[in-house]
Amino acid sequence: MTRSRFAAAVLFAALTIAGCGQEKPATEIPPAAAKVASPAGDEVAAERAKLAPVDLALVEAQEWCVVSTDERLGAMGAPIKLDIKGQPVFICCKGCKKKAEADPDKTLAKVAELKAKAEKDAKR
Repeated sequence: MTRSRFAAAVLFAALTIAGCGQEKPATEIPPAAAKVASPAGDEVAAERAKLAPVDLALVEAQEWCVVSTDERLGAMGAPIKLDIKGQPVFICCKGCKKKAEADPDKTLAKVAELKAKAEKDAKR
């Protein structure tokens, strides 16, 4: 019985970790239309509502996790705010923190790219 519990715990941990941190190539950013048509939109909105208004505005400007760029901020719980070189950066989960902090310049460049893309999509 002990082996089966251990195996179940290992499987659960592996499946939990596998859901996040799978970074897409830097050139791929999900289309803004995905956020409108998403059935998880209500869940995302509920998680984002937990943020202070100033942070909510920043999350909406960034829209996607800076590490796991296929994850909308709020899709995996309340977005997590990091301070990277004095600038606010949001990630989707704790699993992305290490990667976001590992290369601050790359992270800030990705945030700028995500914000530019979101702004461009909003003008359409």
